[in-house]
Amino acid sequence: MKLRLMSVLALSLLSACSQRGRVEDGGVYITRSACPLLGIPAATGDVTVFDPPGSRDASAIDVTATITNLYHNCDETGAWVMSNAAFDVVAVRRDAGPARQVVLPYFSVAVQGGSQIVAKRIGQVALSFPAGSQRAQTRGQAVVRVSRSAATLPANVRQILTRRRKAGDPEAAVDPLSDPAVRAAVAKATFEHLIGFQMSPDMLRYNATR
Repeated sequence: MKLRLMSVLALSLLSACSQRGRVEDGGVYITRSACPLLGIPAATGDVTVFDPPGSRDASAIDVTATITNLYHNCDETGAWVMSNAAFDVVAVRRDAGPARQVVLPYFSVAVQGGSQIVAKRIGQVALSFPAGSQRAQTRGQAVVRVSRSAATLPANVRQILTRRRKAGDPEAAVDPLSDPAVRAAVAKATFEHLIGFQMSPDMLRYNATR
């Protein structure tokens, strides 16, 4: 699962839970937050359950479910940055038969620098289909905690990124992130809170190739 996640993550070096740019004399200023960027890795936001499990025929699709309405509240005021995420799971079953409950696992991970999983938890959502209904919906929650010190840029890197640059100055045309050391420091201080369905390699393969 780790290898699969790493292949689908797209890191924005200045990602944050809120960014606001403003144009002023000397350039465009962006506010960077210590909050992790919230997202769903590709091919993990929906899941298909087959019956029988070994079949991949369209007629064997039993239940399909999708994660949607993902958002989080982030508290970065203390020593730990807390990302409290919530999301809906909507599902459709093939047959509108008797009342039925389907339990699906999901993961919540904290990724540092776009490549290192520093924490992972597995949760479950229970979908209750009423008798005679093909649709069900439920709500899930996930929390990630990140050390504020780890998510804070070093002072020397902040100075390089925020240094005022005047027009005509040779350094004004040089992106500070072109410096490998600065880019590495920004990446190290950047975290992501990722949520998706916990699936087997075969299920992931189906999502990626269907």
